[in-house]
Amino acid sequence: MNKGDLVDSIAEKSGATKKQADVILSAMTEAIIDSVSSGEKVTLVGFGSFEARDRKARDGRNPQTGKKLKIKATKVPAFSAGKSFKEKVKV
Repeated sequence: MNKGDLVDSIAEKSGATKKQADVILSAMTEAIIDSVSSGEKVTLVGFGSFEARDRKARDGRNPQTGKKLKIKATKVPAFSAGKSFKEKVKV
């Protein structure tokens, strides 16, 4: 499913127009991205949580040359599925 399919599904289930559903979906994703990038955790009960996690510095290897290199520590976005979501997928 891509964004267009998701917009269609939201519009159908909510009774909103496709344009309204697209605006809402875009606003939601932007709000989640803004919150997580500023260090906040976003929790949607039953769906899951979005947060930034620290990734430690580590040694890596250039796949083309095989040369060792250092990979810097960084923050990465992470998603943890909620209990209801996990249960629904498990079936």
